[in-house]
Amino acid sequence: MEKTGKLAVIGDGESVTAFMAIGAAVFKVSDEYEAADTLRKISATDEYAVVLVTENYAAKMEKLMAKLKQQPFPAVLSIPGATGSNGFGMAGLKRDVEKAVGVDILFNK
Repeated sequence: MEKTGKLAVIGDGESVTAFMAIGAAVFKVSDEYEAADTLRKISATDEYAVVLVTENYAAKMEKLMAKLKQQPFPAVLSIPGATGSNGFGMAGLKRDVEKAVGVDILFNK
């Protein structure tokens, strides 16, 4: 089944509210358990092509995020929250690029 191209954002209210202005589906959650349940539910549907999860929750459900990244849809990515980045998203990007090309082309370390 073809994905619709919709964007979903999961995170605390302060971090995700602005995404409503661009038409994203916003899922305000209060802890990592609610975030994981929400991510499982929306990734099991064909409604969203991209799901963004704030780093504070993504870091606490790393295994689930890794499992979902193995599937073609939805694309699940972590983004900084309202309090800033904790480095989880950049570390994930580094791992993904190394996996795709075989070497670290981003940080050269």
